[in-house]
Order: sequence, then C-alpha cells, then structure tokens
Amino acid sequence: MGMHVGTVAFQGIEAVPVDVQVHISPGLARFIVVGLPDKAVKEASERVRAALHASGLGLPPKRITVNLAPADLPKEGSHYDLPIALALMAAIGAIPQDALDRYLVLGELGLDGRITRVDGVLPAAMAASARDLGIICPAASGPEAAWASEDVEIVAADSLLALVNHLVGRQLQARPRPDKSLSHGGMLPDLADIRGQAVARRALEVAAAGGHNLLMVGPPGAGKSMLAQRLPSILPPLSPRELLDISMIQSIAGELAGGALSDRRPFRAPHHSASMAALVGGGLKVRPGEASLAHNGVLFLDELPEFAPGALDSLRQPLESGETVIARANARVTYPSRFQLIAAMNPCKCGLAGTPGHTCKRGEACASDYQSRVSGPFLDRIDIRIDVPAVSATDMIGTTKAGEASADVAQRVAAARQRQQRRYEEAGADGVLTNAAASSTLIERLVEPDRESQMLLLQAAERYNLSARAYHRVLKVARTLADLAGVEKVARPHIAEALSYRLNFSAA
Repeated sequence: MGMHVGTVAFQGIEAVPVDVQVHISPGLARFIVVGLPDKAVKEASERVRAALHASGLGLPPKRITVNLAPADLPKEGSHYDLPIALALMAAIGAIPQDALDRYLVLGELGLDGRITRVDGVLPAAMAASARDLGIICPAASGPEAAWASEDVEIVAADSLLALVNHLVGRQLQARPRPDKSLSHGGMLPDLADIRGQAVARRALEVAAAGGHNLLMVGPPGAGKSMLAQRLPSILPPLSPRELLDISMIQSIAGELAGGALSDRRPFRAPHHSASMAALVGGGLKVRPGEASLAHNGVLFLDELPEFAPGALDSLRQPLESGETVIARANARVTYPSRFQLIAAMNPCKCGLAGTPGHTCKRGEACASDYQSRVSGPFLDRIDIRIDVPAVSATDMIGTTKAGEASADVAQRVAAARQRQQRRYEEAGADGVLTNAAASSTLIERLVEPDRESQMLLLQAAERYNLSARAYHRVLKVARTLADLAGVEKVARPHIAEALSYRLNFSAA
C-alpha cells in the first residue's frame, strides 16, 4: 500500500514542493529512504521508528520504502522526520490519508515522540499559502508560520500524539498567533555620546539617508566603531515588505528565535577572520552568509585590511547587484543581499600615520602597504570615504556639551528616505527605495546636473581619473544631499560635497 504527504526542500529562500511517498510491502523488515537524502534524512528512519513506538504505534515487520520525490533534487535537514512519520501512519491506517492532503508538513522528531523546531518554517508557510494549503509544524515554530498569512491554516503541535488527536478530531490545537511585539533588544546606542567629529557625523547621516557605503579611516580610538554602532539608531524602521524578506533569510539561517520578528534593520559585524563562505554564504547546505543576513540593513567590517583579500572581493558582486549567487556543481542558489556597507580601518599597521607629531619607523611604506591590502575595485564601490581624526583625552575632558541626539538626526533621515521613495515610485522603479539602490541610467535621468555642476564633474573626472562607476556614485550621493536639504534640484554645492567625500581621502 502507498501513501503520500507534501513537504518542501529549500533552494535559497525558495521552498520547493517535495512529495513524501511511503510503500509497505512483504519482505525482510527494512526501512529504506531514497530520493537523494543527506545523512540527517537517512537517519530519519531511526528517529521515526522510535517516535512511533513511544506514541504507542509499532511498525509492521515488513519492507518499508520512503521515496522523496522529485528523486533528483538533493534533500537536506531534519524537517523530513514528521512528514515521513505521518505518511507511515496513514499507510498503517492510524490516520486517514485525506486528513493530510491539504497540508505541507515540516518537523523534527525526538525519540520520545516530541516534535522539535526546524529552520525555514516561514518560507514553507509562504509556499503553503501560495498553494492554498495549510501547514503542520512544531509548536515552537508556530508563531513564525503565523507571520506568513492570516488565512493559512496552521497546526502546531508539540508531540506526535497531540498532532494525531487534532487530525482525527479528538482534541483540536489552537491556531498560533504571530509575535507582534516588534523592536526587541532594548535601547540602541545614541549619537549624543559622540563628542566632536562633525565631519564623520555628517557623513554618517548622509550614508543613512541614501543607503550609501561608507569607509572611515583614522587612528585607533578615534571613534570609528562607536560611530558605526550608532548608525542603526538613525535608520528608519523596516517596511512590512522588507521585514518579511529579512525574516525569510533569518528563518532559513535558524535565527528566528521563538518566531519573534524585529522591525530594526539588521546590523551584522563579522570578525575579520571570517571566511568567504561566512561572508557570502555557502558551506555544506549553502546557508546564507553575513551579506544576506544584512539584507535591508548594515554590514559593518571593522579592521577592513585584516580581512582575507579573497573574502573581501567576494562582496563585490552583492555590492553591485544586491544579491549573492552561490554556484556549486550540483546547485545554484541566490540569496537577496542588498546591504549598506560600513567599513573602518587604521591608516597603517601601527595605526598612527598622519597623526601630528608621529613619525612611522617604516616611513610611508607602512601606510601604502597596509592600504593596498584592500583592492581598488572594492574601494571603487564605496561612495563616501572620510578621515576620522584622533580625539585626545584633553579634548574629551574639556568638552562637556553632548552632540545632537539620534532621534533628531533620524527625523531628517526619514524625511529624506520618504522623498526618495516617492520619487522612485513616480518613476516606476519597482523595489528601489534609496538612491544607492537606483540604477545608473535611472540616476542620470533623475539628477540631470546643470551646466555649472557638469563643469565641476568634468574637471574632477579629468584630474582624478574617475571611473564610470565613480561618476554615477557621486551623482547618487549628490542626490541624497539634495534630499537631506529638502530641495528638488541637484545643484553645484551638492556635487562639490559629494566629490569631496570621494577625493579628499588618504587611502583613495
């Protein structure tokens, strides 16, 4: 006899339909799983057997074959346990097959029959909703599934027994509710803590307003990391669409604890020892990397030249296209990765090049060697580059006046972002929310520099040998500066300031 249950396999954040088919036939007592299963799926047979036994159901001493169709799609993870168990139970008559036909099923089984949480429940629930199906998942993943849609039927049980009771109508489970308490994690660090650093504060505000990439160069203790950590406090909260995109990636990566979503933009700060796979994704299960986990948020790279050159250069594609494509011999996976890059570095190995009164023992070679670790093409993708000078302890003691608070800066940033959103909606640019995300042709059409600005751009292009990419990035920053000022036309002062962020820079 044969029975089947629907589940999913994950390709990036896409949930692909998988049919779990069970066949019980006379023969030697064996339990075989076929359909390109990985180690975790192969071991499902032992977990399922024990879980059924603990729930008071013995498997018949026959040949049991489980096929995961389509058979040529690799199956990974422990979420196939529950669909296999339910298909088996339908095959031995413990539950009616028609009770399972309208559900997608995911869940890992404990040996005692408990159903434990798995990754990827949100994309699976979205797929179920799109196909007009319900979803059966672990109780711990219920609130996460509830975010997908209010219409999708969700059965979230904590044990196999409770699930069977629900399916046969003996004891129904309540529908889980999404965790609506957004903005977890307490107060964010405030810009009011920063003393001085007027240029860096201005650059941070411009970067936040347009979603631009920013590089800060300065000696240790100048406040580069401190500034970067305060960027989330001036960024606007996520829109519902952005929130869902981010949560899909976090769900696949197993970072949605208890189904609690946050409307704060992600802020990822990987250590400089991070590998290429850690940054852009990959590994055995082609998991999302830091670039994807920072989608719609910030990727902060402190001590930029200390990162492996190959790992840094692997970020060039996502920086340009807003997505990461991981190609393997047997898989090609795409993750959305439109992040804002904030980087910080010392001017040289000893960290004090350019500091008044300091001479480096190795001379200028110290700075040039250190800065050359970051490739030119990578630097070309950074819109705003600033020097962050040292602030001495005496300056700190003498300055009691606190800087402007994050709340005030956040209001200006939000107003500039609203202007951008409105402009790109009117231009019919679907999915473009910031100047940094606009295409080069779109930004040329929307900025249209006047004659004075064109002359200034031409002089800069000839003197500093600007690339086409650099030219378009200057236009984008100038557009953001005009948006912050609340003016519709980009004028010469905006172009001049945008050029200054690109050219007055020691590492350029």
